[in-house]
Amino acid sequence: MHITSLAPNEVFVFGSNASGAHGGGAARFAMNRFGAIWGQSEGLQGQSYGIDTMSGLEVFEEQARRFVAFAAEHDELRFLVTEVGCGIAGYRPEQVAGFFAGTGENVVLPESFTRELESGDA
Repeated sequence: MHITSLAPNEVFVFGSNASGAHGGGAARFAMNRFGAIWGQSEGLQGQSYGIDTMSGLEVFEEQARRFVAFAAEHDELRFLVTEVGCGIAGYRPEQVAGFFAGTGENVVLPESFTRELESGDA
């Protein structure tokens, strides 16, 4: 899935860093297109939602779990998750897909994450 535009109720979920410096990859795209805020690393910002993927797997997992809870509380929104953490952060889908286990129907995961979750290896 290549996301280039969003419906009014859709949110682009991207990987960020602790300082919210959205200088490259999906973070820069989120800032340029979907309202991500320079200096905000985590959470809803415009039509985007940031998860810090650059501060280690423990922080990444904690923030991903908060995202899953946030999405569950906001079923009026549809969250389009990029391959969070698999670009600049350098993780592989099999390392991080499990962080998104238990998402509801309003969360669209990348195919690579879905495969890992379905295989039971994540």
